[in-house]
Amino acid sequence: MTDSPITEDDLHAYVDGVLNDTRRAEVTAYLEKHPEIADRIQSYSVQRAALRSGFDPIAEEPIPTKLNLRHMIDAPRQNRASSWRAVAAAVVLLFVGGSGGWYMHDMVASPSEGVAALAKEASDSFATYASDTQRPVEVRADNMVQLVDWATERMGRKPILPDLSKSGYRLMGGRVVSTPHGAGLMLMYDNDQGTRLVMLTRPMAVDQNRTMVPHSEGKVDGWTWASNGMGYSLVGSLPSDALHPLANDIRRQGMEPV
Repeated sequence: MTDSPITEDDLHAYVDGVLNDTRRAEVTAYLEKHPEIADRIQSYSVQRAALRSGFDPIAEEPIPTKLNLRHMIDAPRQNRASSWRAVAAAVVLLFVGGSGGWYMHDMVASPSEGVAALAKEASDSFATYASDTQRPVEVRADNMVQLVDWATERMGRKPILPDLSKSGYRLMGGRVVSTPHGAGLMLMYDNDQGTRLVMLTRPMAVDQNRTMVPHSEGKVDGWTWASNGMGYSLVGSLPSDALHPLANDIRRQGMEPV
């Protein structure tokens, strides 16, 4: 830990995920001691995720010819109104980019990478296994040693097994699943009232440290984040605000030494 004070620039860089590991750890420790600031930073993360969700489809489109500055300069006077709209679109994209262009970096990055990909993989696992009444998990909770060994061998990293019993959810078990980014561990929880949750974790090649962000796909909501090269995504058919404290609990457990 250094004596360098935590500044607003550090907090915004924390939200953007651009701090080095040492500084990120310092900011994380600072936020744990200042919950009121942590709440504000969490709201920034939610706003950032909403912006990305709204502008991702636009950012994936090819850049229109009319956004080329030479084209706009040479355009006839009668097309000036059209050019003005094109410039306005460019300004919006630059605004969303934010400090250092990191928002823009996230928008043009492939949605098949990083925490966005992990969130989709977790939702797919939920859709495939949560409604299964015969074999929702391959290894049951009474044989977690086997599951951890299996997942560790396939992922190259030892996973955590979060305990959500204080929130009324018991661990049913899990399975090793295949993703486009390698093996992942899927864990399933149940509250004995028909509500099931899925947590998917795997090593991350992109977004190795990312703040928690919400996501939604159909009737499935969730929260996804990454820490020290491991990604985590908790999903279920519950509202985001109901899943948020559970995801925070998992995140805290993941920060503890194994």
